[in-house]
Amino acid sequence: MRSKSKQVLLLWLEGFREACSLHRVVILCLRSRKLLLRTGQCFLLNGLIFLGSLGVFKWFIDPSLQWILPDQCSPLTSQEFCSYGGFYAFLRGGLLQLFYVFWFYPLYMLSFILSNIWYNDIAKHGFEAIEISDLNSAEALRQGEALASLNMANAERPSGLGGVMIGIGEQVYSILLLTFFFLEVCVVGVIPYIGKILNFLLLSWMYAYYCYEYKWNFSGISLKKRLDFFQSNWAFFAGFGSPCVLAIFFLSPLVSGALMAILFPLFVLTATGSGPEKLIGAPRRTWKCAGLGKLPIFYIADTLS
Repeated sequence: MRSKSKQVLLLWLEGFREACSLHRVVILCLRSRKLLLRTGQCFLLNGLIFLGSLGVFKWFIDPSLQWILPDQCSPLTSQEFCSYGGFYAFLRGGLLQLFYVFWFYPLYMLSFILSNIWYNDIAKHGFEAIEISDLNSAEALRQGEALASLNMANAERPSGLGGVMIGIGEQVYSILLLTFFFLEVCVVGVIPYIGKILNFLLLSWMYAYYCYEYKWNFSGISLKKRLDFFQSNWAFFAGFGSPCVLAIFFLSPLVSGALMAILFPLFVLTATGSGPEKLIGAPRRTWKCAGLGKLPIFYIADTLS
């Protein structure tokens, strides 16, 4: 039990370290101008415009409305002016809701739609930047082994129209699976006492899977192999997803959404540049998680799907 606990901790720390290897983002952006452009656009929309708007609202607009339309009266304010305090509070609340309805919520939807399009481009350009990079002999050898593993994974999928239909089916099933898993995360969060801990753990796995799914799509790895590898390496991926969740776990929904929209492409690129999936086609006994057992993380979502 002690040795397995140590193995879990070491794998969790390795995943956490992989997620924090943000120097890969700089290296990949230097290799690909398209990647640098897409990443810059993502930062401009989500960082400067969306998150900046939230900052302006919190530190300037809201205090200004508090000053112009106060709830309570100061000793120097006349009693006649104070009689309008309830009306001012109602008016201020209405103005704040207008900001949300006509600015923040539309901006959030715009950020969500554009970011999901840009994330795919970022992952694609990052994947291409790795493929065309100059590798030394040792890296070339590891890349050859990875390609052999991927060829074994792709050999199970038929070519032609059948392969296309299987690919579409896997994408649809993956969307259903992650949708049900997200609902599971939300439900678990309301459980008393242990709900927050379970919510953090499930969110870590969810974001880790999202980050690696882009690379696995471009690598042509089947959904069955992805889920098997992910659930077998559950300790590593729990660690990889933890920095994503730590950055947003204690913030309001709008702020956490804006911050995650900035950080998520960085974690996608670190996942693109990491290497645990190179063993995905290798025998299970060679995996670092060998001996821990497979954890059915997606059992409920898979059953519902």
